Amino acid sequence: MMNIAQYLDSTYLKTPAQSGLSNEETLQLDKELAQEAIDNSIFAVMIRPDYVADIKKYIQERNSNVAVGTVIGFHEGTYSIDEKLAEASKAIEDGADELDFVINYSAYLKGDVESVKEEFIKCTQLGLQHQKVVKWIIEIAALTDEQIAGMTRNISTWAEDNLTENDLPNIFVKSSTGFYQTEGGKPNGATFKGIKIMLENAGKLLVKAAGGVRTPEDAEKMINLGVKRIGTSSAMALIKNESSSEGY
Repeated sequence: MMNIAQYLDSTYLKTPAQSGLSNEETLQLDKELAQEAIDNSIFAVMIRPDYVADIKKYIQERNSNVAVGTVIGFHEGTYSIDEKLAEASKAIEDGADELDFVINYSAYLKGDVESVKEEFIKCTQLGLQHQKVVKWIIEIAALTDEQIAGMTRNISTWAEDNLTENDLPNIFVKSSTGFYQTEGGKPNGATFKGIKIMLENAGKLLVKAAGGVRTPEDAEKMINLGVKRIGTSSAMALIKNESSSEGY
């Protein structure tokens, strides 16, 4: 049986306002997420920036190598480049191992490709300079198939043209935030069709499927397609060979 745990980013990204919990309660949930990851050899936890320092310390105190990831410009992606750089710098200072940026897909869809290219280059360089893994969320639910292909291809080209060959294994294109509001019950996370398009256009970059992977069978199928990481709030269900009908 495939070891799914090594591909998983176990995720909790609701703010206290979104969940109705206090900061302390949210931190406790993040600690429980981290402990589950430690106990089950899950690759990483993916949490909000405000909790990175505490969770990094929690994991280090337990002599674990579980990675700590966080989101930047989340979830709309419309933060300015300077705001994203500042948020990323603070996360790096707090000990984040991985930075998942939401690309400014709204600007991209309006034709402002140059500004999106600039944010990709500057933010990716910042992460790589500090030996961090950098992922770029393109929000496939907001895009047509052609736009998924075009944005993934652009990111791949920008990376190959502006970074070194050794940098490329540390850069991902990621499908979704899990927070995008779709209509008519359409999926807002990773789909097999969308992931196939990303894989076909990612070049030398890696692909992360985020959201919507709720059964072990789906996780294995994603991995067999070529996905290297899966973001999910159902990590334990996937590991226990169960299905999850809710969550990210």
